Amino acid sequence: MKKNFHLSLLPRILIAIVLGIVFGLFLPRSVVRLFVTFNGIFSNFLQFLIPLIIIGLVTPAISDIGKGAGKLLLITVAIAYCDTVFSGLLSYGTSVTVFPKLIGNSSAEAVAEFESIEPYFTIQIPAMVDVMSALVLAFTLGLGMAFFGSPQLKKVAEEFKDIIVKTIEVVIIPLLPIYIFGIFLGMTHTGQALQVIKVFISIIGVIFLLHIFLLVFQYCIAGGIVKRNPFKLLGKMMPAYFTALGTSSSAATIPVTLECTKKNGVSDEIAGFTIPLCATIHLSGSCLKITACAVALMLMQGMPFDFWMFLGFIMMLGVMMVAAPGVPGGAIMAALGVLATMLGFGEQEQALMIALYITMDNFGTACNVTGDGAIALVIDKVFHKRQTSV
Repeated sequence: MKKNFHLSLLPRILIAIVLGIVFGLFLPRSVVRLFVTFNGIFSNFLQFLIPLIIIGLVTPAISDIGKGAGKLLLITVAIAYCDTVFSGLLSYGTSVTVFPKLIGNSSAEAVAEFESIEPYFTIQIPAMVDVMSALVLAFTLGLGMAFFGSPQLKKVAEEFKDIIVKTIEVVIIPLLPIYIFGIFLGMTHTGQALQVIKVFISIIGVIFLLHIFLLVFQYCIAGGIVKRNPFKLLGKMMPAYFTALGTSSSAATIPVTLECTKKNGVSDEIAGFTIPLCATIHLSGSCLKITACAVALMLMQGMPFDFWMFLGFIMMLGVMMVAAPGVPGGAIMAALGVLATMLGFGEQEQALMIALYITMDNFGTACNVTGDGAIALVIDKVFHKRQTSV
């Protein structure tokens, strides 16, 4: 029996970038305008969808966390959120120190205002609500459902979430390669693609090193708390790391992460509680990537920013990461609204963010799930300390 050949999102994005650069060298401007027209329509649809993504994904996520019982849940959520925010701040500090030297003025000038090709026509699709209104509504509904129970409203929220996730999986994700192809087709046609690729390669290298440092730091903290060798603890998590590299999914890696966490001495009950929960709420690797990519693109575009702007962005991003669906590229989809409202990202910046983020999606997921094991070690120590003192 023949098996259907299926490319995952990452190779499709990479192929789209390569083809966009190659075809941009010889396709006539009239054909390039066709893809620019498609990109304009797709981008408007994406802007329409972003508030719905926030409402559909954040509402049930807040409700699920809010209705959880006990201090164990609150401690786990607090540690996961603090670690996610720390990873964003680490990424910001490194990025503002290193990236200006890597990018340089010539690269910034080359990337700025690359969308000079006009579409044949545009279709305006205004959003039903703005991003901040959607976020406030999601928190209000989520906390309300957690407080009152509201089984009927909860069912509606879950069904709406299923619709949004299916829209991302069936519409947005399949069309992303065409969107990215159009972006790089236009950049190549106007002569800026080479500079962008050079900057991308430099950024990816820095972010990969940051991932490694973050994992070592997490396990040094966890190892210090449980008084064990952090490198041995991290070494036992490598099957989960490489499984996540292959699947690009925290959810699909849960069984392996559970097994590795138990081998590190975490009790069955704590591992069974923290690992599935952290697969949803602990996305330090994703926050690290998004922050670094955002700084890089703002430097490339000459957009002004400061620490306080990014501090607010990172803290809000930590909340948005809770809503990231279990599909490749889900984290960047959930983050687009915050990128637009808090950092001022337009269509071109969002498109480059998607391309740059998905290029490193596997490594971010691997960092997320491996870090879950460090949190489980800390929670296990706290839990058993309380048990002993009772």
